[in-house]
Amino acid sequence: MEIIEIHEYSEEVLKAVNTLLPQLSSSASSISEEQLTDIINSESTHLLMAVENGKYYGSLSLAVFVIPTGVRAWIEDVVVSESARGKGVGKLLSIFAVELAKILGAKTVDLTSRPSREAANALYKKVGFEQRETNVYRYKNT
Repeated sequence: MEIIEIHEYSEEVLKAVNTLLPQLSSSASSISEEQLTDIINSESTHLLMAVENGKYYGSLSLAVFVIPTGVRAWIEDVVVSESARGKGVGKLLSIFAVELAKILGAKTVDLTSRPSREAANALYKKVGFEQRETNVYRYKNT
């Protein structure tokens, strides 16, 4: 299994992302060619994918951005194909993301995960993430 950063648009990657998204969230909508191109071309977003023999088994989005207190990194939209769960794909994606964030100057990497995602939470702790005492707030622009 290899982790790669997607640097250019392809129909194959679009299809893979749109196959993985519903496995991440039942409310996730398919993305368009334009949306995927925007993600790939963003200087602050890094789309990582797990691939083996031309087949995509997982993805992760790493956002790296500069704010007055320094370079920050945030992991979002981690998803592993149901057929590959329990085989270390999430671990490989997470470790790759942490290393990339370090190369890009981030001292820390943050993420959130619902408590009901027990396997994911166990994975993050195993990789070295520590649970923080914090409140996460969301404002919905409706």
